[in-house]
This record gives sequence, structure tokens and C-alpha cells, in this order.
Amino acid sequence: MKKWVRVIVMITAGLIPQITKAQAVANEIQSMQSVLDKLFNDMMPLCSQLIGVGRGIAGFAATWYIASRVWRHISNAEPIDFYPLFRPFVIGFAVIIFPSVIAMINGVMQPTVTATTSMVTDSDKAITQLLAMKEAAIKNTPTWQMFVGASGEGDRDKWYRYTYHEDPSQEGMLEGIGNSVSFAMSKLYYNMKNSIKEWLSEILKILYEAAALCINTIRIFHLVVLAILGPLAFGISVFDGFQHTLTVWIARYINFFLWLPVANIFGAIMGKIQENMLKVDISQIHDQGNTFFSPTDIGYLIFMIIGIAGYFTVPSVANYIIHAGGGNSLLHKVSSGFRSATRTASSSLSSNASSMVRDSYGNTKNIMQSGYEGKGSDYFKDKISGK
Repeated sequence: MKKWVRVIVMITAGLIPQITKAQAVANEIQSMQSVLDKLFNDMMPLCSQLIGVGRGIAGFAATWYIASRVWRHISNAEPIDFYPLFRPFVIGFAVIIFPSVIAMINGVMQPTVTATTSMVTDSDKAITQLLAMKEAAIKNTPTWQMFVGASGEGDRDKWYRYTYHEDPSQEGMLEGIGNSVSFAMSKLYYNMKNSIKEWLSEILKILYEAAALCINTIRIFHLVVLAILGPLAFGISVFDGFQHTLTVWIARYINFFLWLPVANIFGAIMGKIQENMLKVDISQIHDQGNTFFSPTDIGYLIFMIIGIAGYFTVPSVANYIIHAGGGNSLLHKVSSGFRSATRTASSSLSSNASSMVRDSYGNTKNIMQSGYEGKGSDYFKDKISGK
């Protein structure tokens, strides 16, 4: 028995700093979104280096474009139609002021990012308030006051009154030793149970934030490449047979730009789900006086897994708005690798979580009624012995 107690203490002590570290990592991943936005602004001046190349290609293409049409009109003794000849000049002017063209497109599309970001911000504020309410509700429960308390060491006298409905001053010396062990084991079980649940939640939160960061990183990469090579694409579009290059470039740029608004909408949906989960959790605390590894918590973890996989459907949803055509091999490779990892993690999580739920329900009655005294028919004893 002492061996298993020592193992449980070591596991719990090891999990607590990892949970704190996981929370910090999740916040750092979320803060890297602003780094990506700054990266996009820093890379924009590089497109000016290809403006000269684009002007040269556009000028050469305009010469052939105008000459072929003027020669055809002259050979057919027809009046020259000047309106179609303005196209290469307009495209050439757009190449010259290409940074302004990018700024105009971003300015037109930026309200979609601003509006959807406010949705996520409002959801995050609501979640923060609900988490504060949940923490306050937990601190008012008898279980938290017995096993944690303001000092963090728990209150043995309150545990004794709650368990035996007697005055602690009437406790004998030998009985006190056994009750002290029971109190320590009950407190250890309470802390370990909450640590495991928080550890699973924080690991999934890290993966969730990493999926959002991955989508935004791929988006910024595509936007930077399209912006840098934009003057070249504009210049080539002057040639006959390559006119579609201009419309395809614009469609793809807008498509990749819309990834962030679509991802923000998806994040707002997941935030609303988390809000409802927290409301259920708070009502559970008020009704039962405790929050434990229940199907509600399993449901939250499942929704986190769905959110991780759902972020990689963002490009498909953006295609519903602006269809740029063509495959995306980079995103396909990232998505396939991430989905295989998600399937492995979810299968492992399902088996471990269901086992923990059974163990929690199987041993709750013994703990709340008589601590760890009923070891003759203890649930975990049978589990350890393999029965």
C-alpha cells in the first residue's frame, strides 16, 4: 500500500508543474498570432523588388499586344479600336503602384477580419468571466474547503466532522493516526483527480491553439508569396493567352485572406460551446457540491478534438466564398499528418478517460462515506490486484 501511495504522490507532484507549463505554452501560442501579422507587414516591402521586373515584362508584352492588334486593323483597312489597347497600360500602371494595390485589397477585406475577431474577443471575455465564477463556486464547496482551503493544506477538522459527524476533540490517539492517513489519502485523491482532468484539458488546448496557429501561418505564407510575385503575375497577364493569370491571382489572394475570418468564426463557435460547458459545470458544482470527471467533461474534451480537426476544414469553407481552383499540396500534407495524430490521440484519450470515469464512480462512495478505511472491499484494491 505504501508503495502505491508513493507512486501516486510522485505522479501528482509531477503533473502540477506540467499543467502550469501547459497553460503558459497555450498562451504563448495564442500571442504568436500578432507576430504573424507583423511578419506580413515586414515582408510587404519585398514586393517592390519585383516591380521593375514586372514593368519590363508588362512593357515588352504591351508592345506585342498593341502591335499585333494595330497591325491587324491596318492590314484589314479598318479603323483602330483604341479601347482594348488601354488594358496593358492599366495593368502596367497597377504594377508601378503595386504596394498601393495590395493595400487597397487588404483595406477592402480587413473589415471581415475586424468583425470576426471581435466575435472571438467577446467569447473569450465571457469564458474568462465564467471561469472566475467557476473558481469562486469551487471555493465555496465543502470538498475544496476540506482538501485545499485558503492555506492550501486543507482542513482536517472540517473533514472529520463531514465524514463522521462528530467533534474532532473526542478523537482518540490511535484513531487519530488512522484518520490522519485517511485524510491524507482523500486529499491526495482529490488533488490527483483534478490534476489529471486539467492536464488532459490543457494538452488539448495546446493542440487547439497550435492548429489555429498552423492555419494562420500557412495563410501568411501564401499571402506573402502572392504579394511578392504579384508584379510578375500582373506583367505576364498582358500576354495573349495569359489574361486569366490576373483573375486567378486576385481570386487566390482573396481566398487565402478569408482563411482568418473563417477561422475566427469557427473559433467563436467553439468558444460558445465552451461557454455552455462551463455553465453546465457551474450548475453541477452548485447542485452536487463538486465537479468531477463526468460525461460533461468528456464531452468538452471531445469538442476540443473536433475543434482541432475542424480548423483544417477552413480552406474548404473559404472556397465556398471565393473558389480559386487547384489543389493545395502543402495544406493537404499538413492536414493528413495532423489528422492521423489526432486520431491516435483521441483513441488513447477515449480509453483512458472512460477508465478514469469508471474508477471515479466506483470509488466515490467509499471516499465520501468513510475515507479509505473500507480497504477490505475497496474498489481500487481490486483494480490493483487485477480482479
